Amino acid sequence: MAAELAVTLRPGEVVALDGPLGAGKTAFARAIVRARHDRDEGSSPTFTFRHRYDGDPPIEHLDFYRIESARDALELGLEDAFAGDAVTLVEWWRNAAFLLPARRWEIEIEGAGDEPRRVRMVPPAP
Repeated sequence: MAAELAVTLRPGEVVALDGPLGAGKTAFARAIVRARHDRDEGSSPTFTFRHRYDGDPPIEHLDFYRIESARDALELGLEDAFAGDAVTLVEWWRNAAFLLPARRWEIEIEGAGDEPRRVRMVPPAP
């Protein structure tokens, strides 16, 4: 599913990933990076908040897990990851939803650990 989505993504598009710890948000993001850049990169930027993978197009990978307030998000300067030159993937996006554009892909992953997964994909509104 991630690989199929990856080939459709264009610079400026945002993918908002949601689900519990261990659901596979980072694995989904890694699959997008692999499909677009043909290399196995991608790790959770939980502690750095942001990774950028150069390529065509570049991919910004953000993780808002540790963001507790709007002030935290603004102090980190993450808003420039949405400048439009890259595909932007955001884990735990609801922790700073105000940073994301209204037009975005929303991916919700249910299940964690050894449980089966259910993935719901909502495309951007036209």
